[in-house]
Amino acid sequence: MVNFTHNFYFRGHLCISTELLDMNLYEFIKSNAFRGFSLKLIRRFTKQLLSSLNLLKQHKVIHCDLKPENILLRHPLHSEIKVIDFGSSCFENEKVYTYIQSRFYRSPEVILGMTYGMPIDMWSLGCILAELYTGVPIFPGENEQEQLACIMEVFGPPEKHLIEKSTRKKLFFDSMGKPRLTVSSKGRRRRPSSKTLQQVLKCDDEPFLDFLSRCLRWDPDRRMKPDEAIRHEFITGQKTSVPVPHRGGSPIKRNNTISVPRPLPEPPGGGLKASTSLRPRDATSISSVSPLKPGMASRRASGITASGVGGGGAGIKRTSTGTGTSFTPSSVVSGLPRAAGRSVSSKQDAVAGAAAAMGSVGRRA
Repeated sequence: MVNFTHNFYFRGHLCISTELLDMNLYEFIKSNAFRGFSLKLIRRFTKQLLSSLNLLKQHKVIHCDLKPENILLRHPLHSEIKVIDFGSSCFENEKVYTYIQSRFYRSPEVILGMTYGMPIDMWSLGCILAELYTGVPIFPGENEQEQLACIMEVFGPPEKHLIEKSTRKKLFFDSMGKPRLTVSSKGRRRRPSSKTLQQVLKCDDEPFLDFLSRCLRWDPDRRMKPDEAIRHEFITGQKTSVPVPHRGGSPIKRNNTISVPRPLPEPPGGGLKASTSLRPRDATSISSVSPLKPGMASRRASGITASGVGGGGAGIKRTSTGTGTSFTPSSVVSGLPRAAGRSVSSKQDAVAGAAAAMGSVGRRA
């Protein structure tokens, strides 16, 4: 979470000063040519985002605008991130706005005009993680009608009781409760349940797919909560024999989230370069975690139109609202070398060797 340092008034405006941070995750994805990152790096980011959402949950605060542009790297060579921009935030019992969240990360309950709460941030988190993996938004709707069609294309239509709670259902469903056909500006029609999450992401990692599917449930009451998510197999790396417990379940020890910056390798050639070309980490590095995901060639340029997820999708037009950094690192976040453990110290090895030598001499004598 971003730290506020102090505040002051300037010409009648309240100004808030914060810690100095680096590029946002959209610029980070862009610097990687929209190719996506490894699951190991995504897991590091996810742990920190869940830590932020847990803190917001404790204070009953809804962020209301989680997206890659509002998540910043703390340092260009560290994998620590900070959540920023609480301009749309509100307390759970004091909702101010009805038109919230950027479209690509907007939850179904907000689109449908239902009562919303903290689960909308978990929906946004699922969309962000999918984008970090593929490099492009998972639901790239041109408008709210197509946005809902993008969601239904993967997860099918929402349950009937959710449609009945919607105050805007006539915009999206006919009198029989069937989805209205929408056509994009390129003439594309999206059919409900025509794709699976695995097909859209081109991913076979079951824990990651299960984690996303729990974040992207239609029903906000059934959506995974931050304290449940931190115990998920994708985060812990340990397969659970029972489903993730819901609220009121027995307490489970949580894994520690990242609390200190983790150093990243020096960029090739030394220093930062104003280039978006990226090179993978040297193959001889220890415990390498390559951020580049093989086979991903999807590209999305800032401010220009590009294809949506799965190919042939609706055009995406997006302007970066990031920090405006004037440089781009020539290598992105990659694996951190780990010190190799030893079962016995050098001193113990020496003592054992001397004892063996003395025994050998005694036998020969």
